[in-house]
Formats: sequence, C-alpha cells, structure tokens
Amino acid sequence: MNKKILKSVSLITILLFMSIAVFELDAFARAGGGGSFGSRGSRSYSSPSRPSPGPSRQQAAPSPAQPSSPQSPGGGFMRSFGGGLLGGLVGGMLFRSLGFGGYGGGLGGSGMGIFEILLIFAIGYFIIRTIKRNRREANPSSQTSYQQGGYRTEGSPVNENSEQAYHEDVSGGISHVRQFDPSFDEDRFKDTAMDIFFKIQGAWMNRNLSPVNGLLTDEIRSIFQEDIKSLLKEKRVNRLENIAVRSVEITEAWQESGQDFITVLFRANLLDYTTDDITGEVVAGSKTDPVKFEEYWTLTRTVGNNPWKLSAIHQA
Repeated sequence: MNKKILKSVSLITILLFMSIAVFELDAFARAGGGGSFGSRGSRSYSSPSRPSPGPSRQQAAPSPAQPSSPQSPGGGFMRSFGGGLLGGLVGGMLFRSLGFGGYGGGLGGSGMGIFEILLIFAIGYFIIRTIKRNRREANPSSQTSYQQGGYRTEGSPVNENSEQAYHEDVSGGISHVRQFDPSFDEDRFKDTAMDIFFKIQGAWMNRNLSPVNGLLTDEIRSIFQEDIKSLLKEKRVNRLENIAVRSVEITEAWQESGQDFITVLFRANLLDYTTDDITGEVVAGSKTDPVKFEEYWTLTRTVGNNPWKLSAIHQA
C-alpha cells in the first residue's frame, strides 16, 4: 500500500509539473506564437522601452479587418494537444497504478513501467525545450527598460525627467538614422512597419514563408519555419480573423555595427481560435471573443535607404 501511495504521489507531482509547463506556453497565436525571441543587437538582453504617457503619443487609426484564411496555422495546439495528451496519459497511468485499471501497467501489470516513464520524460523534454526556445531572447530576471543615460525599472513612476529622456532617446536615434537616410520619415516608417506586420501575419496564417522571406532575418526565418513545421505535423489550423491594429508607436531607435534598429509597439486585437486541420473542430480559443495584445517588433536594416527586416519580437 505504501508503494502505491508513493507511486500515486509521484505521478501527481509529474502531472502538475507537466501541466504547468504546458499552460505556460502561449498558443501559436499570430506570428511567433506569442513568444519573445530574435536579436535586438546590444539591446537583446534588455526589455524594450515602454512608451511614456502623455499627449505626444500618436495613435494609429484602426486598420481594416483582414480576411480570414482558409489555410491558417495552428494557434493553441501546444496547449490543447499537449495538455490533453499529458492529462490522458498520466491520468490513465495514475488510475492503473491505484488498481482501478483492468490491464495493469508497466512490467507485469503492477503499475508504471519503464516505457511509460521514458514516454513522460520524453514529452517533458520536448515541452521544456520549446519553452526555452520561445524565451531564449527574453531576460527573465530583468525588468528594466533602456533609457538615454541609463536604465529605468519597469513599473517605476514616470516623471518629467524620465519622459524627456525617453523622447530624447527616440529622437536622438532617429537623427542618427537620418544621417545615412535623409529621406527617413517617421509616419512613413510606421506605415511600412504595419505593412510588414500584416504581410508576415498573412504568411504565418498560410503556413508559407516564401512571400515574406525578404522581410525576415535569417534567425527569425529559422524560428518561424520550425514552428510552421510543427503546426503542419500536428495538423492544427490557427484561424486569425478580423485583425485590427489600434496603434503603432516607435519606442526605440539606434544604430550599431552598421545597422539601423527601430522598435515599434503594436497594440492590436483579433479573433484567434484553433481548429483541427481535418475535421474543422475548434480545439482552442474562441470564434467570438477578441484577443487583445501588445507586442514590440524590432526592425533592422543596413544603414541607408535599404529594406527593413524583422529581427525580434518581444511581448509587452
């Protein structure tokens, strides 16, 4: 009996651990799956600056609703599929280990066997590896934003000095960009950024990066392609409908190593739900409840009047 209790406690512990790992994963909603990744040059390990509140903030008009794609990629399949698989697998093992199953588990029908243990840890390794990949560019211990002349802790009160420093950082960075591209215009850049945003979302929904290869750095393309392969393998379709960008704001601009970098904050909402690729059954998300999100996108290019590419996504 003691062995059965110990076995049950161990199984429950594993189940809880795996459930936390699964539900920490954002769904593959929109391009990049709601994760933080990519390169922001020397600022890769600091969080993007939060816009300072005030009348200087410029709001973009809501963009037209985007048509849904009949072949859009898997949204919450990691959460729904992974959670369901783990729940059923470990739950079944738990019941068998307690003597409720009719078959007996493992070797000799006495509970968990080596196969089940290896299977659990194989799935756990896959999930943990995915979490690390999605967050490898995020700095989990840092809650700071780069400011002109230093760093400001996120959530600290914004006073006139910090607001001034924020705008000096952005305007100073844009001045450097204009030194090599006198035609650079902030409003035109925001339009370009929004255009890139929608093109990448469209390619992501269609699970085909070919149309946007020129808009992605090699690192971002590799990450997206790996995710798309997973979506196709799992036969999940992420329906992204009625995408509307509520605002686009430049939060950082700088140069280094012959590259321009500009980070913009997108505030947007959309309908995001996941269906089975074959049956069309909704397995995650909602067809009726919009999802609001904020994301920082960092675009880069060789200095001068050259095309911009997405180099990083960071969750607000």
